[in-house]
Amino acid sequence: MKFCISGNGAMANAHLKAIRAIEGAEVTVIQSRTQEGAEKAAAEYKVATALTDFTAAVHRKDVDAVIITGPTQIHAEQAEIAMRAGKHVLIEIPMCDSVADAETILRIQQETGVTAMAGHVRRFNPSHQYLTKKFRAGEIRLQQMQAHTHFFRRTNMNALGQPRSWVDHLLWHHACHTVDLFSYQTGEQVSEAYAVQGPYDPELKIAMDMGIVMKTPSGAICVLSLSFNDEGPIGSPYRYMCDKGTWVSFYDDLTDGFGAKIDLSGVAPSMNGFENQDREFIAAIQEKRAPNCSVADALATMKVLGKLEEQLIEQNGVPR
Repeated sequence: MKFCISGNGAMANAHLKAIRAIEGAEVTVIQSRTQEGAEKAAAEYKVATALTDFTAAVHRKDVDAVIITGPTQIHAEQAEIAMRAGKHVLIEIPMCDSVADAETILRIQQETGVTAMAGHVRRFNPSHQYLTKKFRAGEIRLQQMQAHTHFFRRTNMNALGQPRSWVDHLLWHHACHTVDLFSYQTGEQVSEAYAVQGPYDPELKIAMDMGIVMKTPSGAICVLSLSFNDEGPIGSPYRYMCDKGTWVSFYDDLTDGFGAKIDLSGVAPSMNGFENQDREFIAAIQEKRAPNCSVADALATMKVLGKLEEQLIEQNGVPR
């Protein structure tokens, strides 16, 4: 399986490391906005070809699939180009930033018949997988999920502390993780969702603080706090309060409610969520089946985000 990775930021690096760990998988092309950026990543990960032209990159014969990690605002356009070229696509979270674009991506996937997956890595972190399996088996029931997604990001930087060419978004990117995970783990569609946000940053033109509350038909609730104003370690911890116990997940690690570490060996092929996700993408292509978190699966999450955005615009009178 030969891959083109579009982008050279934090998420591109995560996928480059993941693909390198998977036998039979190889990144053959890195495509980025600048030749310098593409060549730097290609040299670091020993990738043969570095390009700036996305269309040229995805039409190469040494590319079977494309992982899109660049600016959210061009995900839909790039996904269409790749799918119409007959290439399978994994689109980093969020797969786009509007419901209309999500519906277009799904329609094109159905027209072309390629494998198309949204990169909701939380489904694949061993910590979350451990609890998902318990929920599915009926061993425990989720009563409340509390999630914090906090960064200090008052300038336009990525997770590696590097300048970004585009502006990130608390709702369409960071809330997307939790909206999807909550619905996926409960096995229910979100039936109620409410959002509030703080003031817009005058330079970045986005809200820097946000709160979201969700509920499923069975009564499970989720409380999500998001902020770009938190001066502390970057992180997204999840606290699961269940009918039989409490767990705290932090990416690929898990503890009980008192901080005792949970052994996750054997839960997933890897202790790295990105590797597990990319393995699922490859397996779905090879087995000619829909992947876990196909673009069809992800559409429900996009619709919840769309409704929350409508609420926020109505409350604040200013679109994002």
